[in-house]
Amino acid sequence: MDFDYSPQQKEWIGRVRRFMEAHIAPAEAIYAKQMAAFGDKRWQVVPVVEELKARAKGEGLWNLFLPESPHGAGLTNLEYAPLAEIMGRVGFASEVFNCSAPDTGNMEVLDRYGSAAQKEKWLNPLLAGEIRSAFLMTEPEVASSDATNIRTRIERDGNDYIVNGRKWWSSGVGDPRCKIYIVMGKTDPAAETHKQQAQILVPAGTKGVKIERMLPVFGYDDAPHGHGEVVLDNVRVPAENLILGEGRGFEIAQGRLGPGRIHHCMRTIGAAERALELMCARLLSREAFGKTIAEHSVWEERIAEARIGLEKCRLLTLKAADMMDKVGNKGAKAEIAMIKVAAPKMALKVIDDAIQAFGGAGVSNEPGLARAYAGIRTLRIADGPDEVHNRAIARLELQKHMNKRRD
Repeated sequence: MDFDYSPQQKEWIGRVRRFMEAHIAPAEAIYAKQMAAFGDKRWQVVPVVEELKARAKGEGLWNLFLPESPHGAGLTNLEYAPLAEIMGRVGFASEVFNCSAPDTGNMEVLDRYGSAAQKEKWLNPLLAGEIRSAFLMTEPEVASSDATNIRTRIERDGNDYIVNGRKWWSSGVGDPRCKIYIVMGKTDPAAETHKQQAQILVPAGTKGVKIERMLPVFGYDDAPHGHGEVVLDNVRVPAENLILGEGRGFEIAQGRLGPGRIHHCMRTIGAAERALELMCARLLSREAFGKTIAEHSVWEERIAEARIGLEKCRLLTLKAADMMDKVGNKGAKAEIAMIKVAAPKMALKVIDDAIQAFGGAGVSNEPGLARAYAGIRTLRIADGPDEVHNRAIARLELQKHMNKRRD
């Protein structure tokens, strides 16, 4: 078992890290200044991000997330993992490389399941970074942790489909560049449970689409990206906008969410690493009761626990990525579920300790820890809550023992 990165990985890690240090790190202050200058009109494109995107694309640091696709950089999940971790250190960094959610998942869906016409009209502009997208699945009126609960209807009407429903936590709908939604709904409620759903492309601005409100996360609205509550009222779209076919929506969702979950975990480890760095620097710079705060035993213990947790989660993430490459997303479902539970919990503990180290400053906007905590806390719910993943892990574990008993 070789725990070292391959020469190709090391090359990509070096390229991404150099870009982050040379261009993205200095741009953090510019990003904050430009957002502040927007005032109440914050739902607009941030100029420095567009400038950085053009630079990253020019350097070939683009669409790094797509394995087994001619449209990506040709990297496996295992090769992409450390790159996503580096991006996770800065909130807007993944967008700079055209590797941010929900576009990554939507591009994977279109690349894997889309028709030639759908790819031409929507995938190509997404791959080029010319537009952005949203994925509309979660609904306020049902327990969306069980995707079969969704009530949105997608009904055939001649050469069209009519979509009716209400969605929320639709990430990205606030962005003026968001031009296409992938909407999940039911085409046949009477069919077998996992054959009732479908996914359909709904262009933003289609008649009957209304963004009712943008939802804050612990007070942060995540502009210009944001998370919206969207009403779909007799929205008519051409039948050719249906992806793959009626009854295939759950299948598409399962194919989409595997990579998406592990991408979140990769970035989460990067965010936790940065929080640990900030914590250590703060503890070494302040004195209390005659010695640096870092020298107090309680902080030594917290630092040690943070490093142990980070290393464990990184190794599990890399193992999950490696299994996805070798046996596919379905074969790696236990590892994906485990890291989806473990990584956010670990990161939240590290960030919480970092906030404590900063004292009053930690809960302010200055070190960025409060925002990081808010964002990562959502990951214990997004792409399936912890309880659902723990249930899957337990069932897989019990199945092993049931098989042994039968043998």
